[in-house]
Amino acid sequence: MLITHDTRCALDTVVDLVNSAPEDDTTPEGLPDVAALKEFVRQHEVSEVGVLTEFDLTAVRRIRGRFASVFAAPDARAAAMLINELIAAAGTTPRLTDHDGYDWHVHYFAPGASVADHLAADCGMALAFFVVAGEQERLRRCEAPDCRHAFVDLSRNRSRRYCDSRTCGNRLHVAAYRARRKEAAG
Repeated sequence: MLITHDTRCALDTVVDLVNSAPEDDTTPEGLPDVAALKEFVRQHEVSEVGVLTEFDLTAVRRIRGRFASVFAAPDARAAAMLINELIAAAGTTPRLTDHDGYDWHVHYFAPGASVADHLAADCGMALAFFVVAGEQERLRRCEAPDCRHAFVDLSRNRSRRYCDSRTCGNRLHVAAYRARRKEAAG
């Protein structure tokens, strides 16, 4: 599957956005205030964003939950329905642009769109490409029992199970190894 630079950036953004949500009452909010939203926008190089307010923060948190539902969708039809709702509500207006040293690419958000509509349109379209390509199962949640982070499995054989093999995957492999050693020692 060919993934363009802007689609890859949108995928990274939507994964980080979904993973910014608290998983339970013990984990902190990843977007606790407008300053955190500004930093998120800066880190992900979200273009054409004006002054951010509490209204923007609330709207971004709302679409974050809708994006999380896409990663939890049981099948392509359910994912497509959720994505269609996101991009329709954002009022997508596809247009070609070349800015900040990047070659021509497509922005799906309307000029002057809010940051929430911008994210819904661009990130929604990036996820839509996976559904169109029959690759919706690549939109996953980490299989580690104590981690449910979202990720996009870009492995060749669709075999990735953990959001990060060095942390979640390694931790589970070490635990299994220790359990086998303990059992063998009897």
